[in-house]
Amino acid sequence: MQTSLPLVSDEPRYPLDEQRIVLFQGDCLDFLRDCPDETMQLVVTSPPYNIGKEYERRTGLDDYVAQQAEVIEHCVRVLKNTGSLCWQVGNYVKDGCVVPLDSLLYPVFVSQGLKLRNRIIWHFEHGLHCARRFSGRYEAIVWYTKSDDYVFNLDPVRVPQKYPGKKHFKGPNAGQYSCNPLGKNPGDLWIIPNVKSNHVEKTQHPCQFPVELIERLVLSLTNENDWVFDPFLGSGTSIIAAIKHNRRGAGAEVFSDYVTLAQDRIRREMEGTLKTRPMGQPVFDPVSTHNRLAKSPWDTTQASLIIPGEESK
Repeated sequence: MQTSLPLVSDEPRYPLDEQRIVLFQGDCLDFLRDCPDETMQLVVTSPPYNIGKEYERRTGLDDYVAQQAEVIEHCVRVLKNTGSLCWQVGNYVKDGCVVPLDSLLYPVFVSQGLKLRNRIIWHFEHGLHCARRFSGRYEAIVWYTKSDDYVFNLDPVRVPQKYPGKKHFKGPNAGQYSCNPLGKNPGDLWIIPNVKSNHVEKTQHPCQFPVELIERLVLSLTNENDWVFDPFLGSGTSIIAAIKHNRRGAGAEVFSDYVTLAQDRIRREMEGTLKTRPMGQPVFDPVSTHNRLAKSPWDTTQASLIIPGEESK
């Protein structure tokens, strides 16, 4: 990868076959309108949730859906026939009432002829605490394809088997190992820490998603040298996940501060100096590491520090 490649432009850079990275400063619709049909293998993004963050203007839900629909229509047009679209969203909350945005947008995706393959639940442990409902600890990634002939590479994203020594106990394969030696399908519940406080990837962006989350989508839904596009690029995570695995990355971002942030992070990834959480790293367990904060000051028996399997030691 050439570190001297220009990373920022307020003009779309076409033809894309001459580029490896395109970071467009401006509205994604301005980029998409001139983008050639069936260019992108993967469109992946986390759009604004209409909750009043600094980078969005809160509107009525009907207007929000209409805005999203226009972007989605263009994204489908530029998506290859073998391509995938992944929309990572949470909930819209008003007056204590929750509206799941992926359900609200479902008719929009279907109207574009897309086919829902998975509704992936991204679970994390940190976030705001609620007083009159259970605290939200998940968001959804809806994965749609443009056709039935789509790219899906399972092997690069397999996770360790729970019982790798398990064998067939009857039939023609009796006595042989029953699991795939490369690992198992990760399923549709992904436990990946969100980017908060002391996360190694934390920046000033208030709603940054982890590189690991997008890496899994890039590896499974694209091949090398394919284009990955994020219409709401934010801090640049989607491009970073793409170039980590020899894909091409493109994204659009309106706010200049985030464009500068994304540019810096992308350059550091290209130079090999960007710190990211490794894929597949186990979630930190404060009890097993005897973290002093894991001991309850109200528990005089110290039961909170007992590690399963070590009670008899």
